[in-house]
This record gives sequence, structure tokens and C-alpha cells, in this order.
Amino acid sequence: MSNKAHIFTENAPAAIGPYSQAVKVNNTVYLSGQIPLDPETMELVNGDIQQQARRVFENLRAVCKASGSDLSGIVKLNIFLTDLSNFAAVNEVMAELFEQPYPARAAIGVKELPKGAEIEMDAIVAI
Repeated sequence: MSNKAHIFTENAPAAIGPYSQAVKVNNTVYLSGQIPLDPETMELVNGDIQQQARRVFENLRAVCKASGSDLSGIVKLNIFLTDLSNFAAVNEVMAELFEQPYPARAAIGVKELPKGAEIEMDAIVAI
């Protein structure tokens, strides 16, 4: 597939496995999952679920920017939570960062996430 480009930015955590931060195909960018890692230390941020969600959105924003977009370009967002009782708190953060029309979204309860994170998100961006 010759129109496939790999996206990388130092402003988001480096991949912790054999994957790209994002891949762009034509006018669509597929963002890999982001957990609340500080890109400088590669350690999970301390704090409550809202602080963790903000870090995840900062990481997603950085990858969006590297692809030529921003959070408003997200058309599909998947949120993975190890505790679905945090759903409302994550919604509050999302409401601060997004305007209508909101992206399509799924919130999925999972048993565990990489590095013991409580939240992970991936996204699809339309350029």
C-alpha cells in the first residue's frame, strides 16, 4: 500500500511495542492506543482518573497534530477503562475538550491495560 504513512512525534509517548503511534492512509489517520504516559519520562502520570484522561487526550492531541489535525478531527474514539465507575468523570473531561458534533465513541470495560494503566484511548481521525 504505497499511500500508507507512519506518523511519529516526540511529543507523545514512544510505542512500547511493535506498532506505530499512528498510520495515515489517504485522508484517514488511525491512532494507536494511548495510556496516561508522560512522553518525557515514559512513566504513568499520578493523579485521579480525570488527570489521567487529560494526559491521554494530550497524547492523542500530539499525534493528531503530527498528522496535520487536532482533536476536532477525531471521528471515532474508543475509551477503555479498568473501572467503568470512572465513566462519568471521563465524560466531564471530554466535554471540556470537544465541541458538538462529538465524535462517535465507545466506552469499554476491560480487566487490565498495559503498564497497569486505568485508561486507554485510540481514535480515527479524518483529515
